[in-house]
Amino acid sequence: MKRVITLGILIIICFVLQTALFPFIEIADVTPNLLLILTVSFGLMRGRREGMLVGFFCGFLYDVYFGYTIGFYMLIYMLIGYCNGFFHRLYLVEDVLLPIIIILLDDFVLNFATYVIFFMMRNRIELGNYMRQIMIPDMIYTALLTLFIFKLLVLINRTLKRWEKGSE
Repeated sequence: MKRVITLGILIIICFVLQTALFPFIEIADVTPNLLLILTVSFGLMRGRREGMLVGFFCGFLYDVYFGYTIGFYMLIYMLIGYCNGFFHRLYLVEDVLLPIIIILLDDFVLNFATYVIFFMMRNRIELGNYMRQIMIPDMIYTALLTLFIFKLLVLINRTLKRWEKGSE
């Protein structure tokens, strides 16, 4: 139960930071994606099921706040969390390179899916401009923030594991 409450609080904190604070610290008109970092982190640390659930709720909040329809970001975040759960067995707590690489790939997938659905389907085929102005800066900014946020999330996950062991 503590894990569910803690994850709910983390999702809300990341959402509020991403929507209220980070627009003021944007670089090149891009803000980092904390909800993606949270989804990837818990997919790596806890496996497919928890990554998918965190992705579901992060995507739902993203859809409600940013999306035109409910379901697109929810589906993408769920798939990202689920797929990152496959790397759970390869993940080592000390390793920072694997989460950075996965964040870069997942951010690319998220931005490319957004491009296909919201731009290419409306016959706006300017992929080069979209990559140069939005995708690449977003990937770099999110990956740099992952260096700091990921360590904090690892610490929170360790605390949750200790609580779970202590209650058994």
